[in-house]
Amino acid sequence: TAYTVDTLIGVINFQAGFVPAAGAAVTAGFEFDVPVRFDTDRISASISSFKAGRIPAIPLVEVRI
Repeated sequence: TAYTVDTLIGVINFQAGFVPAAGAAVTAGFEFDVPVRFDTDRISASISSFKAGRIPAIPLVEVRI
């Protein structure tokens, strides 16, 4: 790969030959997981037409570890 990540201190190190030029924009996309649980015992759903369903809201609560 073109870089390594030190997750303990949050530093990205670019490998030789992959260092961006001075002033170049460096962007990233992020994906993360947040543990949650359902906030209610029931979920209201509507089957108003064939092969279609509607769930207006699914109440979730973040689970803090």
